[in-house]
Amino acid sequence: MSKMINDTFLKAARGEKTDYVPVWYMRQAGRSQPEYRAIKEKYSLFEITHQPELCAYVTRLPVEQYGVDAAILYKDIMTPLPAMGVDVEIKTGIGPVISNPVKTLADVEKLGAINPESDIPYVLDTIKLLTQEQLSVPLIGFSGAPFTLASYMIEGGPSKNYNKTKAFMYAQPEAWFALMDKLGDMVITYVKSQIKAGVKAIQIFDSWVGALNVQDYRTFIKPVMNRIFSELKKENVPLIMFGVGASHLAMEWHELPLDVVGLDWRLQISEARELGIQKTVMGNLDPAILLAPWEVIEEKAKAILDQGMAQPGYIFNLGHGVFPSVNPETLKKLTAFIHEYSASKLGK
Repeated sequence: MSKMINDTFLKAARGEKTDYVPVWYMRQAGRSQPEYRAIKEKYSLFEITHQPELCAYVTRLPVEQYGVDAAILYKDIMTPLPAMGVDVEIKTGIGPVISNPVKTLADVEKLGAINPESDIPYVLDTIKLLTQEQLSVPLIGFSGAPFTLASYMIEGGPSKNYNKTKAFMYAQPEAWFALMDKLGDMVITYVKSQIKAGVKAIQIFDSWVGALNVQDYRTFIKPVMNRIFSELKKENVPLIMFGVGASHLAMEWHELPLDVVGLDWRLQISEARELGIQKTVMGNLDPAILLAPWEVIEEKAKAILDQGMAQPGYIFNLGHGVFPSVNPETLKKLTAFIHEYSASKLGK
C-alpha cells in the first residue's frame, strides 16, 4: 500500500499539465538543516544510510520543512560499489577515496555484480518505510552513471580534470567498454531494485561527464546510457538525467529514452527549448543565488519560472546541490513562492 497523495511532480515529469510548477532541490536531504547536523555529529553518512529509520527521517525532513513536491533518497552514489569489490571510504572534506583503483582490464574483470537484496538491504528497507508509511509525495531513487562512477574508480577519488580517466578511455578502449558494461549492469540491477521497493522516479547523476566533448560522449558513453535507459524504460517510472557543466550534452541526453533533461545554470531553459529539447526539463537556479538577498532570489526564480512555464513539462530545481551554508528558511520561502507564483500564472 502506498501513501502518496501529491503527484504533481510525476505529472510534470511525464509532460502533463499541472496546476502549479512542482519543485524539489538536489541535496535537499541533509546539508544545511540543523536537525541533520545534530545527527551528523553522532553518525557518519555510512552509518545513517545503514539505519533505515534514521535514513528515512533525513530523507523526509525537507518535505516536511520546505513543502517540496518530491523526496530524494538520502544516500551516496558510492553505495553500490563495495558490493562490486571497490574499496571505498567517504573521507570528510575530501569525498570518496578508493584504495584499489582500476588500472587494467584485469582489474575490471575482477569486479563483481551486485545483489541488492543481500548487498544493500538497508537501502530497500528505507525506501519501503518511506513509500509505504511516511511520505505523501513521490520518492526519487537514484544512481551514479557509469562515467562518473568510473572516474572515481580510476582516479582513486575526486578529480579536477579527469586526466587518468580520459587516458584510460583512450589508451585502453577494450578495458573501458568492459568497465562500462559492468557498471551498466550494476546500474540497471540497482535501480530496478529501488523501483521494486517503491521509488516513483529515478535520477541518474552523471555529475562529471561534462569533462567529455560530444564526439567522445557518443563513442564512449552513449551506448551504455542508451542500454541503461532502454532497460529502465520498461519499469514505467519517469527517468531523469543530470550532470554539471554538461550543457553541450543536453541534446545527446534528449535523444536517450528518458523523460526529463536536468539542466545546470549554464544553459537557460529558453535556450534548451530553442536547441530542440521538447521533453520535460528540470532546473536550474544557481545554488549560489540562495545566499543573495531575497529580492535577488525572487527575481531570478521568477525569470526561470517564466521560461519553464512557456510549455508543459517543467520541474523547478537548482542547477546543482544545496550547500551547507544555505539557510533552510530560504528554501522554505522559495518553495512557497514557486508554488504561488506558478499557480497564479498557470491557473489563468
